[in-house]
Amino acid sequence: MALEEKREKRPPVTPMMIEEEAALRNGSRGLPPGPWAEAAGPRPRTTERHIAVHKRLVLGFAVSILALLAVTMIAVMLSVRFEECGAAADGPPRAGGNGSLSGAARQPPGAGQPPGRPEEEVRGGEAAEEEEEEEEEEWQRRRELPPWARPRLPRHLRPLHYNLMLSAFMENFTFSGEVNVQLEVRNASRYIVLHAHRMHIDAVRVAEDKLAGGVRVARTFFYPQTQVFVVVLNRSLEVQRSYNLKIIYNALIENELLGFFRSSYVLHGERRFLGVTQFSPTHARKAFPCFDEPIYKATFKISIRHQATYLSLSNMPVETSVFEEDGWVTDHFSQTPLMSTYYLAWAVCNFTYRETVTKSGVVVRLYARPDAIRRGSGDYALNITRRLIEFYEDYFKVPYSLPKLDLLAVPKHPYAAMENWGLSVFVEQRILLDPSISSILYLLDVTMVIVHELCHQWFGDLVTPVWWEDVWLKEGFAHYFEFVGTDYLYPGWNMEKQRFLTDVLHEVMLLDGLASSHPVSQEVQQASDIDRVFDWIAYKKGAALIRMLASFMGHSVFQMGLQALKRVGKSVNIQEVMDQWTLQMGYPVITVLGNETTDNIIVISQERFVYDRDTKPKDPARGDNSYLWQIPLTIAVGNTSHISSEAIIWVSNKSEHHRIPALEEASWLLGNINQTGYFRVNYDIRNWRLLINQLTRNHEVISVSNRAGLIDDAFNLARAGYLPQNIPLEIMRYLSEEKDFLPWHAASRALYPLDKLLDRTENYNIFNEYILRQVASMYLKLGWPTNNLNKSLVQASYQHEELRREVIMLACSFGNKHCHQQAATLISDWISSNRNRIPLNVRDIVYCTGVSLMDEDVWEFIWMKFHSTTAVSEKKILLEALTCSDDRNLLNRLLNLSLNSEVVLDQDAIDVIIHVARNPHGRDLAWKFFREKWKILNARYGEALFMNSKLVSGVTEFLNTEGELRELKNFIKSYEGGAAVSFSRAVETVEANVRWQRLYKEELFQWLRKSLTQ
Repeated sequence: MALEEKREKRPPVTPMMIEEEAALRNGSRGLPPGPWAEAAGPRPRTTERHIAVHKRLVLGFAVSILALLAVTMIAVMLSVRFEECGAAADGPPRAGGNGSLSGAARQPPGAGQPPGRPEEEVRGGEAAEEEEEEEEEEWQRRRELPPWARPRLPRHLRPLHYNLMLSAFMENFTFSGEVNVQLEVRNASRYIVLHAHRMHIDAVRVAEDKLAGGVRVARTFFYPQTQVFVVVLNRSLEVQRSYNLKIIYNALIENELLGFFRSSYVLHGERRFLGVTQFSPTHARKAFPCFDEPIYKATFKISIRHQATYLSLSNMPVETSVFEEDGWVTDHFSQTPLMSTYYLAWAVCNFTYRETVTKSGVVVRLYARPDAIRRGSGDYALNITRRLIEFYEDYFKVPYSLPKLDLLAVPKHPYAAMENWGLSVFVEQRILLDPSISSILYLLDVTMVIVHELCHQWFGDLVTPVWWEDVWLKEGFAHYFEFVGTDYLYPGWNMEKQRFLTDVLHEVMLLDGLASSHPVSQEVQQASDIDRVFDWIAYKKGAALIRMLASFMGHSVFQMGLQALKRVGKSVNIQEVMDQWTLQMGYPVITVLGNETTDNIIVISQERFVYDRDTKPKDPARGDNSYLWQIPLTIAVGNTSHISSEAIIWVSNKSEHHRIPALEEASWLLGNINQTGYFRVNYDIRNWRLLINQLTRNHEVISVSNRAGLIDDAFNLARAGYLPQNIPLEIMRYLSEEKDFLPWHAASRALYPLDKLLDRTENYNIFNEYILRQVASMYLKLGWPTNNLNKSLVQASYQHEELRREVIMLACSFGNKHCHQQAATLISDWISSNRNRIPLNVRDIVYCTGVSLMDEDVWEFIWMKFHSTTAVSEKKILLEALTCSDDRNLLNRLLNLSLNSEVVLDQDAIDVIIHVARNPHGRDLAWKFFREKWKILNARYGEALFMNSKLVSGVTEFLNTEGELRELKNFIKSYEGGAAVSFSRAVETVEANVRWQRLYKEELFQWLRKSLTQ
């Protein structure tokens, strides 16, 4: 969910700091549519979830995980350890004066003055300026940055409790607030430095304990560079004393995606508005002055005043509601357990809800638009949430810690969801589901987002980071448990053993195979670096490494936590092994070569895998040859009818010789059994030929996971030049007999980038014809699904229906005539009868194919249906279908409409631009539109994790000509601000595309011509 930036610095090994947090106990308590339907692409699952780690946790991936699991098993509540601070006092400001917000927000009656004492006003004038100049000189003499200019808040104060009172004015989208912060003084200082951004401070008061006497405020000022507000006192605060900081302020309920922002929906022709928060990672400071770093955990008591036509929600239940005669009500919420600011949350809306209760008494409610609740669109999410809470309570042996969990479905949100403790917020497309018009794929997507967010209620909300460097650990856990939790709900789907490979492992290895990748554990020195740690390397590589560790430890031992140290630690130093995987970027390719001179001896070598080996390394002092991993290589020997049990070889050198028993002349070797390891495996050509022959004769000797793995490895090894271009296409030939979904899915995903490299070339029809031949027989065998409007979404076999969908997608995408005719017939029937009888699981394919093949009237019909439907799942695929047109005028029209928030939701506009870029008829249009509208796009999405990087990648990843590469480089030279890391990765990707065109395109076409004439 973040922009990526990479570093080569390696933090020192630091033990994980985990302490008891008894106070927590006191609180009452999908994959998206496939690429051929133009709907592939990573989905951000959340912003953040939180593991208590020291600021440079590199003790080792495994030790950290095992410690966490052990702690959860014994139900010890965790807390952060504050860093020790020096005794030096903090210094003066560089400049005075209050920050301001244009257009002061309306305040509630009586706000602004505490009883019996006026607020301290900001002092200025010549005397203050002279004092500032003297103090500036003092800081210069000391050669130190003043505390407000440092990237982290000074450690001399610690917030213990916030009492936050808000008044929300939804008629003019403003709010006012009064925050009282109880502070503990750790080091004497005259300065209070805390975060505040984009608000107007009306008054400030500092008082000692609960006594009447106050501490005089000399002046206050904003320091925008670090987004802090500084209170300068006339005397120093005393060590080990407690003080109360009171700030009265006002701000806007912004029309954006972060902080306290507004969204809207239409009900019965009337537009209704709501306000909701998104604070992670650094946006709580936009809603109230606070110590907005995860280390500063405190308790919160929130009160929200709003019009009685609205309701308010927060992390905790409402204790009391006070109704006023003027139609306003104030909701007072229970006090929270200790928590960080970034998963505090509230909302003001006029939604309705449904509820359920878990076996342990946790009240679960789902809030959404009244019409969605009335239709039952939230019932599926509500029911699986109850089951998942019970599953996690049993798995982690820790009860859910709050008395309630609210799920809030909002029309506009920057991410799929955010796991705020007790109030998880979801964008509607990731939680609302109408069984009568939702596909299995959509159900899977909704399920996995919910599984992910609920995992964070344990691995995230119970424990939090001291700082952001190892966010991958908690995100990796939650991403891994998406598959474990979904397997609990649907045991027959085999998500962790199968779908994890294509949706996580194969996907992240594409990104991590770039020279511009970065380690999962990254150094974060300042707030501007935080966004880049929330990316697919953190989420997906983190999950893949956790899965690899669980595999070689054993899943039962993995779950038991620290007991595993006794079993595994005897022969393998887990910390040493996992440090290499977490502190080095990228991953290895293992090459297994037979020894022609000595029987039963093989040579195993490792090197870093990169797609473009001509790319200069990020760190010139360290080339790719210096990378070295300890690799748990599982290996088996097979022949035409049998495969041996696997053995494990720990590969720790650049090249090693190993004896393999029973390695006969006709036997083949297979490495990385079931693809549990995070690496690729290459073989000599002889072994590849034996494997291809085995797949052709009897593919079931090789496991379904390894069949998918062979396909993915072969395509990517060929793309990077490690393997001849024909090998992956030869492997594909066996698919006509493949009855399992996973290998077909792996082939479809691997073909997709190759298709985009070729789809604008003059010989594309040769490649197209070859793929159609491989798909044709299975397409005829499977046929089309029947309309299943009256059947359960999961009644049919998941594997069979997903296989049928994958084959239909490939057939229609590559121009199978029968597939095109069937799609056109189904669309025509819908238009003529105004009844949509298109089978749910292939609607997106039919919509896209129909728009592509048929005239403008079909596009207008889909556009009309997009506007009229209120079902979020249907709305999504209708919008994506509009991008499939061959008409460049319609594509341009859609691009321009995408920036109108009244027509296309902000988070959906990015998908429109990306899907047009994936269309060969619109790629240049989207690229031109992106450059022309960059300032608008960057202003809208620049602060949102994932969104800018997703946009940059989606628009540029399939540019592949020298001219487009020049345009990209020239644009980067001229653009202003934002996404520097994403553009760096984009350049490397396009350079690799151009290199492949230059070196391998003709080799591929020559083989295809020869193959098609045989």
